[in-house]
Amino acid sequence: MQVDEATVRRIARLARIKISDAEAKGLETELSGILDWVKQLDEVDTANVEPMTRVAAQTLKMRDDVVTDGEIADQVTANAPLAEDNFFVVPKVVE
Repeated sequence: MQVDEATVRRIARLARIKISDAEAKGLETELSGILDWVKQLDEVDTANVEPMTRVAAQTLKMRDDVVTDGEIADQVTANAPLAEDNFFVVPKVVE
């Protein structure tokens, strides 16, 4: 897939990147090469490949979904500069 200079400049504008004319020409070639490489992936037959989240099969450990506060609120707020009723007190930032 060929990327023209106008497309490179549009991508740079969207990414808020300032590029020179020489950089635009270089990126034009580089982006075209990357897209050609990605297009090669279409040739790979993945019909019999199962979807996976990791290379090694692994089952996650399950635990009961129980809501708890950890029962250590005093320890959590012990080093806070300012705490009140086991909550962190922070300065107001929104008027």
